[in-house]
Amino acid sequence: MRISARMGKGLNQIKGFGLWAASGLILIALVTGLTSARTSASAPEADKRADAILIDGLKAFGPLERPPVYFFHDRHTEAVAKQGKDCLACHPKGEKYLSLKYRRAADVDKTTAMAVYHDDCIACHVDYRKRDIRSGPVTCGECHVAEAEVLIEHNPMGMDAALHHRHAKAADNECRHCHHAYNAETQQLYYAKGEEGSCRYCHKEQTEENRSAFQTAAHRGCIACHRAKRAQKEISGPIDCGGCHDPQRQALISRPEQVPRLKRNQPDKTLVKAHRSEPPAGEPKTIDRMAVVPFDHQQHEKVGGNCRTCHHAALSACVKCHTLEGDPDGDQVKLAQAMHQADSERSCVGCHNRKKARPECAGCHAAMPAQRVWASETACRVCHIPQEAPVQRPSDDESLRALAAAMIYQRRQQEAPPDQNDIPETVTIGHLKDAYEAVRMPHRRIYNRMAEMIRDDNLAAVFHTAPTTLCQGCHHNSPSSLKPPQCGSCHGRTSDALNLTRPGLMAAFHEQCMQCHERMGIEKPAKRECRACHAERANPRHDD
Repeated sequence: MRISARMGKGLNQIKGFGLWAASGLILIALVTGLTSARTSASAPEADKRADAILIDGLKAFGPLERPPVYFFHDRHTEAVAKQGKDCLACHPKGEKYLSLKYRRAADVDKTTAMAVYHDDCIACHVDYRKRDIRSGPVTCGECHVAEAEVLIEHNPMGMDAALHHRHAKAADNECRHCHHAYNAETQQLYYAKGEEGSCRYCHKEQTEENRSAFQTAAHRGCIACHRAKRAQKEISGPIDCGGCHDPQRQALISRPEQVPRLKRNQPDKTLVKAHRSEPPAGEPKTIDRMAVVPFDHQQHEKVGGNCRTCHHAALSACVKCHTLEGDPDGDQVKLAQAMHQADSERSCVGCHNRKKARPECAGCHAAMPAQRVWASETACRVCHIPQEAPVQRPSDDESLRALAAAMIYQRRQQEAPPDQNDIPETVTIGHLKDAYEAVRMPHRRIYNRMAEMIRDDNLAAVFHTAPTTLCQGCHHNSPSSLKPPQCGSCHGRTSDALNLTRPGLMAAFHEQCMQCHERMGIEKPAKRECRACHAERANPRHDD
């Protein structure tokens, strides 16, 4: 997250920074201060910092009287470390964890909370100055800056499969160190073997009932573990903000090349189950008419990042919450919607759409209307594999998985790509030559390059079922063929007044080529350099 914020008249206009501030939890905040929270264009050392925390917790007691304070946490932890101190210098120790608040466990009232900052911070700064050590501000206006420019570069930290493997290995695969469940009867946490799930399943964005917010739970648990490891002189993760949230340092985190599969009793391959509520007594059951969907769970694990990418609320089958008719447990989101919602980050179609936004795919797919892709029988049949007779879902797991594997293998059978001799090496486009000569397009080279970019892509391998599927990226709106009609068959010299989606031939050529180059990040030829594609004509004529 990169934010440039300006504050004025006591109002914080920063957007998206609530992760740190809204909860009132000043994460490991206000350790012994050294520098003012004031930042501006003349203070480049404050740019692109991941440790900037906005101190505005007093909002809980009413409107702020002064602008909130920007606090650079890592700068302070580095300073106290030089004095032989650690987190305890500012964060009191509770029964299990350090308090995330500065020198207090809770905000009792406005006066007390404000006094903690004013008395202790300023006292520390004054003490440093007396010892001739570079210190922070001691006056109101130096901290509460009416106009401040702050550039924050803060990336959320996530536990992907590789990082999870490192933690599991360090803990000797003792999952109980991180994973726990809650017993409502005993009101105690316990380890439920085989039921491990994401921390976020219980710990939400905000505190709910007796469950702390995820931010609080993560920083308490992770930092406490890392501190304990360091105290024992063992290899440990970071305890500073930048160690987890600085983009450059995130990129340096070591990740094993081979990550063992994280097993939670999931199938390798299965059939997507559709659950329908039992009809009222006396009414016949509804027959499911859509062909079944075989699903390669193991293959999707490799590209999903972590389980929560798909299993966003619980580590259970989608149909448990998303039924055919809709269920309160799934927020009334029906199974079809959960799988096909095009703009969802969690649905099958939504995930595939994000993959198609990659440069190697966007050249063709960005120009395709969504309804053409997903509202067609061809697209449906890729997942919903039709059979000569209705497929009965096997009752035992072994038969179920064997059937799913066979159907997936059937889906992956592709026809051979077109023979190179069937792909024109060069195509000359000269229908509209006037001020410029005809364009000689290296047709075969373009096709081969596009095919090469997606050769090892599993998603493309499944959906590009015909030898000429790739051809339709340019030769759109016509039947798939090795000899498609010329562009001029549909696009005339002028646009079609009765069909505004069909531009004239010149516009069609330029839009197709230039937009494709832009989406794929092709810099040469430059899209506005006419002579890069066709030479300027010596004697322009208007009657060719």
